[in-house]
Amino acid sequence: MAVSGLTMLAYLVAHVAGNLKVFFGPEEFNGYAHWLRTMGAPVLHHEWGLWLARIVLVLAVVAHVVSAYQLSRRDLRARPTAYVHKRGKASYATRTMRWGGVVVGLFIVWHILDLTTGTVHPGFQEGRPYQNVLDTFSTWYGNAIYIVAMLAVGLHVRHGFWSAAQTLGVGNARRERVLKATADGLALLLTAGFVSVPVAVMTGVVS
Repeated sequence: MAVSGLTMLAYLVAHVAGNLKVFFGPEEFNGYAHWLRTMGAPVLHHEWGLWLARIVLVLAVVAHVVSAYQLSRRDLRARPTAYVHKRGKASYATRTMRWGGVVVGLFIVWHILDLTTGTVHPGFQEGRPYQNVLDTFSTWYGNAIYIVAMLAVGLHVRHGFWSAAQTLGVGNARRERVLKATADGLALLLTAGFVSVPVAVMTGVVS
């Protein structure tokens, strides 16, 4: 659970950095999209690097979902009946981890169909990623889906990063404050970075 989560977190950091290139114009953003298909060249064939990255991500997602299911089943077996006295109130991010994961999972499917295959994107133009981003975020539903999903990602990262540190033995009483601050900072930066793109399109900053 922890390793697969951190793998996806590393991808999110790289992905938001790439997304922010949209602020530098179509040439910069389209150039980045082209590089994704040629990374690893000339050692790797066209798109091989991209497909390797996709395979690693799919494996990480599957491992994360399977681990979440197994942990849920283990929790139920360990505690088949509810606690008589409620434990201390957990944070909102902690209490929404499971449903947040479902929201993010559904968003991944929609995001691929929207900006990768163009299946649910009526005006999709192959080879013009900058224009496709503008088209998606020129619709109210495109913005709504994306922003809600990115808020869910932020909450998931906030709790997940700290939890992964504990699982891998990095956390302890002395480091807890630093780890929680790091988790908060990562979640805030990722959410702000991702959400800034649709907001910039909506406000005309990116056009």
